[in-house]
Amino acid sequence: MKDILISELRTAYDAQLRGVTPPGGSARIEQDGPLTRVVGWHRGFVTGPRDLGVYGAELDLLVARQRDFYAARGEAVEWKTRAHDLPADLTDRLTAAGFVAEDSETVLIGRSADLAAAPVLPDGVTLRRVTARSDLQRLAAMESSVWGEDWSWLADDLTARIENSPENTVVLVAEARAEVVCAAWLVFKEGADFGGLWGGSTLEAWRGQGIYRAMVAHRAQLAAARGIPYVYVDASADSAPILARLGLHAVTTTTPYVWSP
Repeated sequence: MKDILISELRTAYDAQLRGVTPPGGSARIEQDGPLTRVVGWHRGFVTGPRDLGVYGAELDLLVARQRDFYAARGEAVEWKTRAHDLPADLTDRLTAAGFVAEDSETVLIGRSADLAAAPVLPDGVTLRRVTARSDLQRLAAMESSVWGEDWSWLADDLTARIENSPENTVVLVAEARAEVVCAAWLVFKEGADFGGLWGGSTLEAWRGQGIYRAMVAHRAQLAAARGIPYVYVDASADSAPILARLGLHAVTTTTPYVWSP
């Protein structure tokens, strides 16, 4: 029964979540054959249907065309792959073209109604929705601290998303004494049965206190209230076991293949 459920969830994922939510701002979305690509984002982004329907030398040309397109712009590009993609040799051909695999993540899906709950937070920690540029900059600074690299681009990205589609972008921060200690956002896609759970990064000193779980519960609550039956997430190796315990189901893995000029 569980295998049937996972197969159904994976099929719905392939049908509804292979595109890109318009990021807004100066970014734009283009089509190149079976591929969808984003131009003018913090880096290029390429995704496609489960089966590209392109093989051999023709696939090599398609891959090279994406690489060369972004090379001409002086930009890096991420090609988002999934473990059940076809053709099966896509990742080999990406590697041959100079793309490098980054860490894989697990795609998990759960019923929003089953996950929805009032957030339970540690004493002194509060949760609120933010839209102001100053708050988004504080959020990006927290992410930079967590990941040890410059995430200042995230403030621009979230600002553009909120301006472009405020009703479909919910950005949340958990704060302690005016310090952002965790951040996460919920993104809806028009016509889709899914809400995307993104972010969820927590400062090291505040981990293990249920803040991440509270973020998941509240975002599921918001999705359920909107009538969106499912939430999904691309989870790191640290987050995936927590989400599985909460009741989400792993349906595939996703690996970004990145080319940099």
